[in-house]
Amino acid sequence: MKTLTVFTPTYNRAFCLANCYNSLVRQTNKDFKWLIIDDGSEDDTEALVNSWILEDKIEIKYHYQENQGMHSGHNAAYKIIDTELNVCIDSDDFMPDDAVEKILSIWNNRDRNKNLAGIIGLDAFKDGTIVEKIPGKFKYATLSELEVENKIGGDKKVVLRTDVVKEFPLYPITKEERLVPLGTLYLMIDQKYQYICSNEVFCIIEYLEDGSSRNIMRQYKKSPNGFLYSRILEMKYSKSFSYTFSRAMHYISSCIFLKKWFFTSENPKKGITLLALPAGILFHLYILYKIRK
Repeated sequence: MKTLTVFTPTYNRAFCLANCYNSLVRQTNKDFKWLIIDDGSEDDTEALVNSWILEDKIEIKYHYQENQGMHSGHNAAYKIIDTELNVCIDSDDFMPDDAVEKILSIWNNRDRNKNLAGIIGLDAFKDGTIVEKIPGKFKYATLSELEVENKIGGDKKVVLRTDVVKEFPLYPITKEERLVPLGTLYLMIDQKYQYICSNEVFCIIEYLEDGSSRNIMRQYKKSPNGFLYSRILEMKYSKSFSYTFSRAMHYISSCIFLKKWFFTSENPKKGITLLALPAGILFHLYILYKIRK
């Protein structure tokens, strides 16, 4: 059995998926399989993938499902994956030729006495620019420690232990919505595990115009239940007033979109939510302004 699954959720991305495929074919270590989760594509994704399967250059598994959104693709992947490790490479991204080799080397040389969920590595742009490095003092950390407590921003590439992922609930599926922030899983993992921190580049990224990162304001309106779920978890596990306050602002906006009362039993920080109410309403109006602009 392979050690690593590289999985790629995709929707109508046949035009760019070859970049990911070619990078996997070039990997210096072939101890991986590629799992493609087709989230209801209407282009020629299936035919393209089948042609690659026939080439037999790498191990490929193709899974088709009705369109439900990126987080549903992750749910499907986590149900299927049977390797020790997994990493998501988006359909518009690809891996450096030695990424798998570096991932497996880091993992095989880990401190086995530590309770580790996987590895946090780096993303880079096509020109070689690193999104943001991890300061050398962090040998082990959670994503929350890096991004929230120490303000080390920018996308990271997370390699996960599959058995750890399976300890936690799948992303919730809401009819008519297509997004739940993927960080909710990592946030729950953070409460129990750390990661190895590495400044090796595992992924080359590109933000396409139709990607969720380009359309975040519209996503707030289109997927309020998904963001409400995220903000509740973020408030629950927050360790600082300022961060809780900012999450409460987002929570308030999601509630307004849903025509839902702010102070239900699921709200873990009702006092701070009350303080954030004016700012949350203003933030909601700002979202509406940006959408219409």
